[in-house]
Order: sequence, then structure tokens, then C-alpha cells
Amino acid sequence: MAEWIDTEQAMAALGVRAQTLYAYVSRGRVGAAAHPDDPRRSLYRASDVAALAAKKARGRRAADVAAEAIAWGEPVLPSAITTIIEGRLYYRGQDAVDLTRMHGLEQVARLLRGGHGAPLTGPEPKKPKKGETPRARLFSTLAARAGIDPPARGRAPLALAMEAAGLLEAAADAVAGSIGAGPIHQRLAEAWGLDASGADLVRRALVLLADHELNASTFAVRVAASTGSSLAAASLAGLAALAGPLHGGMAARVEMFVDEAERRGPVRAVAERLAQGSAMPGFGHPLYPDGDPRAAALLDAFEVPPPLEALRRETEAATGLAPNIDFALVALARTLALPADAPFSLFAVGRMAGWHAHAIEQLQTGRLIRPRARYVGQRPNAPGA
Repeated sequence: MAEWIDTEQAMAALGVRAQTLYAYVSRGRVGAAAHPDDPRRSLYRASDVAALAAKKARGRRAADVAAEAIAWGEPVLPSAITTIIEGRLYYRGQDAVDLTRMHGLEQVARLLRGGHGAPLTGPEPKKPKKGETPRARLFSTLAARAGIDPPARGRAPLALAMEAAGLLEAAADAVAGSIGAGPIHQRLAEAWGLDASGADLVRRALVLLADHELNASTFAVRVAASTGSSLAAASLAGLAALAGPLHGGMAARVEMFVDEAERRGPVRAVAERLAQGSAMPGFGHPLYPDGDPRAAALLDAFEVPPPLEALRRETEAATGLAPNIDFALVALARTLALPADAPFSLFAVGRMAGWHAHAIEQLQTGRLIRPRARYVGQRPNAPGA
């Protein structure tokens, strides 16, 4: 390391303005000397700057660090299930996009749980609970199981794996509306009247949706599982979080954007949103600055309908944002003429594979997830006041 650095380097290392740097010098915290080539400029002792920067980093409040970690921040808990590295999604070290070439959801669910060998089957399937929509049937099915299934804490790993397999089957039956047999993607395809090529697209979508690290619904699952609750109860917590418009319900917002583009034209729809400072639902992702690989893989597998392709081109040209998985699911649903809310159904069934893997992993830690709140409300009266 050089003994002396210039003003710009010192400010960058400390994250301060020039006035603050000069204050450090005046208080003797950073040594300074005249620049040999220009007496009007100064150089600063690099070791002093480095020591001060390290002290500032150590002094950063733990509460501030934790608060930043909650929203797209640094990792907050260890997991061996899924990671995102250099813009690629990996399930236990295997590229999720590569897995779409030959695997179904059941195989990927087993991989995520860390299992090998023959597929597991759960208890004898029961008729799905009543409900007018697949979403309603999903909620009622999981709620019924959550009310009767035993706590997961302390149970054998094999028993939990079998229960997870059964819950995944029950979720597929709830979406399909009847008890089925065979691979889940084929059962959903039959319920939706799809041919073999349509079934294959459903398979690809389910695999790509199976897990996505510590997203909101998965974190909800891990919190519930950390209390020792049943897998069904933890899954119900995940489904509740998934249903929000900023997560699995995002497809509805994408549909509205597409409708705007069809009514007004994509150029005007995008321009108006830019003028209003509104988001472009279905485009961009904080974890994928160069584009969501899940969306790219799915969109490459079929011909995107012209209205959506036009919106895609215009949005990319105007904002530089690439489509994300929510846009891809809406495009898939329109291409296959799937029923309303099919993107959510695909999301819920696919992501349940990851939820179960995370629930089991959290149970194995034996730790309760219990963060502290940083109180910012009215200050209580002091004792004795």
C-alpha cells in the first residue's frame, strides 16, 4: 500500500466530503503533507485513513445493518438450498435453467430437500377442499391440513420428506380440482386442456419457480417452521405471503400493464408510466441487473404473443429493463389460453417445493427465528416519573 494518497482517494475510502476530511486532519486523526508537485494540494497518510475507515465500519450500528438486510440486503441466515451467483440461479449447485431440460417438479423438489433415490409418495390423497377458484382451494386445503397435522419438530427426516411429497401432490390436486395421477405438470395440463407441448411448458415453468433463495414467502415459511409447526402450517404461511401483489400476485399488475399497452399502444403506455414515475410491472429484478434468467429461459421456449412482444421491446428500449418471471408467466398464460389466475397457481405449486426444503432445513437448525424490533415510537415515561 502506498504511504500517501490524494484527496479523492481519502474521501472515497472514508465515504466523506472534503470538509469532513479536513476536520479529521485538524483534529490530528489523519496525517497530511503538501503534494510535492503542487503545494496547493495535500496528500494524506494512507495508514491513518485505513485505520479510521476500519473504525467507522466497526462502529456501524448493528440495528442499522439488520434493517438494511431485511430489504434486498446482505444474507441473514445460512442455507445450502439455493443461491444466485453472477446472474444465474442454482438449486443445490445445479443451474435451474439446465434442470428444465429434463426434470419435472417432483425430481427438483427431491433435489431441493437434499434427497436422492426413488421418489417418495405421501399418504393416500384426499379429495381437494371445495372452492370456486384454484387459489381458494389451495388455501382451504392447506388450512385443513394445518389444523390436524402434527408439529414437525422432532420428527424423522424421512417422515417429513414423505409428508412434503404428499403436500405437493395435494397442492396440485387443489389447483386441478380433482385427484390425479402422474407427473404434476401433466395433471395440470390435463385440467387446463393442454396438449403435450403445452404440458412441457408448464413443466419448465414449475421447475423455474421451485425456489428463489430467501424471498418473502420462503422467509415466512422458515419463521413458521422455526416454531416447530407442521409443514402444512408453514406452507400456509408461505401461501399467505405469496398472495400479496408485490410477490406472487404481481401477475395481476402485469396483466393491467399489458391491457394498457393493448388499449393505448405500447409506446404511450410506457411513456405515461415513465412520466408518472410508476413502475414497469414485469420488468427488472434487483437480484438480476442483467436480466432474469428464469424469464429468458421460459420466453425462449415459446412464441410470445405480438402485443406482449411489442410491450417487451418498448419497455426494454425505454428503460433498459429486461422481462422478469412475472412477465414470462403472463405471456405463457396468454399463449396457452390458461384460466384466470393461472400464473399464481403455477407460482404456488412450483414454489411449494422450495418451501418444504427450507422448512425442513430450518427445523434441522433447532433455532427459533425471533428478530428484535427497533422501537421508534413515543418514548415511555421513565420509571417513577
